[in-house]
Amino acid sequence: MEEKVILVSETDEQLGLMGKMEAHEKGLLHRAFSVFIFNKDGKLLLQQRALDKYHSPGLWTNTCCSHQREGETNLQAGKRRLLEEMGFSCELKELFSFVYKAPFDNGLTEHELDHVMAGYYDEDPVINAEEVGSFKWMTLEDVRRDMLLNPGAYTEWFKIIFKEYYQRLI
Repeated sequence: MEEKVILVSETDEQLGLMGKMEAHEKGLLHRAFSVFIFNKDGKLLLQQRALDKYHSPGLWTNTCCSHQREGETNLQAGKRRLLEEMGFSCELKELFSFVYKAPFDNGLTEHELDHVMAGYYDEDPVINAEEVGSFKWMTLEDVRRDMLLNPGAYTEWFKIIFKEYYQRLI
């Protein structure tokens, strides 16, 4: 059964449900989240998306991201996906949200109201190879520097978060 996304207004009012692929084909605004996990040294846990992802395969991005399910809070969704993708759980805190739209070469469009959350964890993850190709820990400054040198190595939403909201992450 195809996963459904929650269609929303720009003020995060739920408008309905739609299959994930159809929403991405039509470029409709839907609810999403991005999780940023830091360790005691202030390094960010990045994941490299698995090579068989339907968009942005093999690109580096924040610790995990996905879509909330109907009836699920942002924090519940973030914790669920963190466990599914990275193999651990920790407390999360909501930081901010923003709307972005990013078309992809394959005809799909991400148009999301993205809820950004952060947490702390000091061990390496046990990644789900179906979702995640690899991981690494980097300082925010090193990520920012590398993103300027190699922008094609990072997902669109991750680049937007860094460009527009960098100060809110530190």
